[in-house]
Amino acid sequence: MIRLPQAALAAVLSLMAGAAWAEPETTAAEQPAAVSEETVKPAAPEALPVEPLSAPIQMVRTLQLLQDQIALGSTEAFAAQRGLLTILDGRFMDLEDGTWKDERNVRAAIIFVLSGGKPQILRKILGLSVEIVPVDARPVIEGALAYVEGREEEAKRSLMSIEVATLPPNFGAQIALVQSALIVRTEPKKAIELLDWVRLVAPGTLLEEGALRREVFVASQIDDVRKFELLVMRYLRQYRSSIYASNFRQRLASALTRIDFEKDPDRFTRVVAMLAELEPDVQRELFLLMARASVDQGNVKSAVLSAGKARELAANDRVSEARADLYAAAASVVNPAALEKSIRTLATLDRSILPPSDAALLDAAQSLAQRIRLGPENSAKHEVKLDPEQAKKVTQVPDQLPAVMKAREALNRVDQLIKN
Repeated sequence: MIRLPQAALAAVLSLMAGAAWAEPETTAAEQPAAVSEETVKPAAPEALPVEPLSAPIQMVRTLQLLQDQIALGSTEAFAAQRGLLTILDGRFMDLEDGTWKDERNVRAAIIFVLSGGKPQILRKILGLSVEIVPVDARPVIEGALAYVEGREEEAKRSLMSIEVATLPPNFGAQIALVQSALIVRTEPKKAIELLDWVRLVAPGTLLEEGALRREVFVASQIDDVRKFELLVMRYLRQYRSSIYASNFRQRLASALTRIDFEKDPDRFTRVVAMLAELEPDVQRELFLLMARASVDQGNVKSAVLSAGKARELAANDRVSEARADLYAAAASVVNPAALEKSIRTLATLDRSILPPSDAALLDAAQSLAQRIRLGPENSAKHEVKLDPEQAKKVTQVPDQLPAVMKAREALNRVDQLIKN
């Protein structure tokens, strides 16, 4: 398990205890002995002033240290985050009004709220006089507050005109992440540019991890194949253990289920290479998910390829083998050359070991195969009669499998495999 660096733990503990940092007084016994001029050394350069731990900048740095560990998979940091946020909420609210004359402290407060802190501190700052918080400093505060409170149009008006490259990198990355979220539906390419910039200026942080997760989704939406594949590889190599990786896997699964490999056969080979970064069991679940979605969407080639890869990764897991065989056969019943083989495969499957939705799919596939074999003029005479419960399941199959909802069951298994 990943542990927090000692410096981060010390900072968190100091905050919780309310300890003050001070240099110890030197006692007379500790005074250095007199020295001759020959032994005098040049004075060391004067140390840069250090912000007290109670300063907004240092409090935010402590929180970000913790969150960067979350991006690397630290469950300890994730558990500590809520307690630290609660402490910092109180600390920020207790700061004197004069604290906010320093624009660095105002930026720290904005970062804090965008990182999970309560928005009341921004309301407090906006309520101060213009002598403390000038008029030109208010739009970004108002925009951040509008964003966390869900007032997107107000947030756009306040934040979209800001050039993030002119801001300090850490602060600019936070604002760029917000800007990308505000325009992702209307200007996806501009959103990608902003997310690229976040990754450039904030490598190895939770900001980069979040930017990668979002960017994978945007790249898949605009069908930027090369970008999508590069981002997935980057995430799987660097942040596969992130506490938020399940969110990434949901986006990845949703994106993969929309691919029609018949249009681009080479792309399946690239997907196989891309997912090779994951453990075999995780790969298998994703390929099964892709195969099932492809059946529902009528992508025969995609279903057969995905099911075949899942079968290859099944490693004598009877349920996985049965599901892979089901998906390949169900997709292939519409292919005259593969109809008889598909019927034989469907007949050999043990429906008792299949999940309920797959058992319903088996019923539907057998019914369809019979209709195709007999032809429309004879299918009504020989149609398989299903009991009411089976018939209900068959009619529910399309409704049970929207692109994201159908991923939940498989992704829960994927997450459990990764945790183990």
